[in-house]
Amino acid sequence: MILYEIIFYSFCTVVALQALYYLIIFRAFAFFKPKPISYSQDIPVSVVICAKNEAENLKQMLPAVINQDYKNFEIVLINDASSDDTLDVMEMFQAKHSGIKIVNVRSVETFWGNKKYALTLGIKAAMHDTLLFTDADCLPSTNTWIKEMVSLLKAEEAIVLGYGAYKTVKASFLNKLIRFETLTTAMTYFSMAKIGLPYMGVGRNLAYTKPLFFKMNGFVKHMKIRSGDDDLFVNQAATKKNTSLNFSQNSFTISTPKTTFGAWFKQKRRHISTANHYKLKHKILLALFYITNVLFFVLSILLLSLWYMPYIVIGLISFRMLLQITMYVKSAKKLNEKGLVWLLPILEIFLIVFQMVIFITNKIVKPNHWK
Repeated sequence: MILYEIIFYSFCTVVALQALYYLIIFRAFAFFKPKPISYSQDIPVSVVICAKNEAENLKQMLPAVINQDYKNFEIVLINDASSDDTLDVMEMFQAKHSGIKIVNVRSVETFWGNKKYALTLGIKAAMHDTLLFTDADCLPSTNTWIKEMVSLLKAEEAIVLGYGAYKTVKASFLNKLIRFETLTTAMTYFSMAKIGLPYMGVGRNLAYTKPLFFKMNGFVKHMKIRSGDDDLFVNQAATKKNTSLNFSQNSFTISTPKTTFGAWFKQKRRHISTANHYKLKHKILLALFYITNVLFFVLSILLLSLWYMPYIVIGLISFRMLLQITMYVKSAKKLNEKGLVWLLPILEIFLIVFQMVIFITNKIVKPNHWK
């Protein structure tokens, strides 16, 4: 019976910690009502796109960037040692549009396979101090994407965290899982930033200033880490005072998701490996949330199978799930993610197991370069 009590009180502690996360951290974003944005087209902007073997994607996405409703912007296209027709496609668009600048990066042994080296050259070549980043496989959700993202950049706010959504594919569980993971990640980094602990952003939709980049010495501190050009830079440079959030649906970018578990697994291995290099306070908060998630399900199943204090256990499970559903519903509405919340427990369990497998795999074999 003493063992049962230990399990029960451990479960109560886990639920209490989960409740604190949802009521303090996730609530900050879920119930946040932003102030009206004052738009301006006076800020000159450099849209930076780093591409490696993205010839076909560039044909689709560049017209959407070129036709943005913004007066003063250039497009900096970085060809990162591509082996396909990426450079040819870039030159084709440049011949038709004067606002395009190409940075052709050749393989350098010291920085082979390192996107940060290519990005650094592109940022140095950018004409303007305001930098807006996206990827070659992304499409702006509207023609006001630039205006929306840079409108929040002010003298004291040098970073804008945006949302990079994925296309919805009907009748695909993998697509739901990818979008759920993307939603969960965004909820986390938006919420953490809202309480004054910004820790990451996504390169699919991110803005910061050139002076901040050079003030932080660019990617020097983590240049040897092949992933993390977006989240590790934000983790290093973002503060409570210099970071803004933009989750207006007109500011989104939309990407085509992976279509196989193997391809997504490879992609997420690179992403998750960067978390080891976050600041200690961020690693503790993220790890504790993940651990309590795992323990919540393990201890719930164990206590119900033992039928120990069943009504209290069921009550605590219901309480935690009610908090979770509330925050997810509010956040999903903000980020226009539909059809996910009703599958919440299933998607959450799959994601927990998936992340555990990736963590173990990364411990055994280090993930490869970005492409």
